[in-house]
Amino acid sequence: MGVKLVDLTQEIYHGMPVFPLHPSTMIFTNITHEESEKKIGFPFATNNLIINEHGPTHSDATYEYDPNGKYIDEMPLEYFYGPAVCLDLSHVSPDRSISSRDLEESLAGSGQFIEKGDIVLLYTGHYNRSYGTENWLTTYTGLDYHAAKWLAELGVVNIGIDAPAIDHPDDPNYSGHLICREYGMTNTENLCNLDQIAGMRFLYFGLPLRIRKGTGSPIRAVAVFIE
Repeated sequence: MGVKLVDLTQEIYHGMPVFPLHPSTMIFTNITHEESEKKIGFPFATNNLIINEHGPTHSDATYEYDPNGKYIDEMPLEYFYGPAVCLDLSHVSPDRSISSRDLEESLAGSGQFIEKGDIVLLYTGHYNRSYGTENWLTTYTGLDYHAAKWLAELGVVNIGIDAPAIDHPDDPNYSGHLICREYGMTNTENLCNLDQIAGMRFLYFGLPLRIRKGTGSPIRAVAVFIE
């Protein structure tokens, strides 16, 4: 029996694209090998990072969108790892939102199923089409209220997407996050490589950092296949 891993995590780098509300990601030298060797006699090299909790591939604490919600260090780890399925929504145009019918048809077409406690990832194709372009932060699809509610009522604990947000950028109600607030769910944004796992079922890991009173956390998201 073997194990296959698919990395679903975007690269973190200096100046990477981030939401306008967030500061730029900055990575700069703390100390070089040469400086360290002069100071302590051994060549250590380290960098410093300035990064928003929601900048790269990350998961939200419910506190982010609910003042009565839990911080990231208080949330059950079961929200961030467990059985998962990836639905193919790459046919949905960025001009419209993902509907519950889109989800139902994608699930039926995959031959998979969703159970209570599952994690559901949404492959929209946005990362493949638009990462690194001016459309990355502005032109993508996202869940409408009824679609997000459809997932919530099935018992999904974490909704992931290969876009900057699970909401459509033209949705003033932030419907995906609104449902996450109403049902106490998390969501995971800025995933990648979902084309490699679309229509499949697998074990998902996307553990957050244990940030005290964190509103969210960068994660290393992977899909695990037992072969």
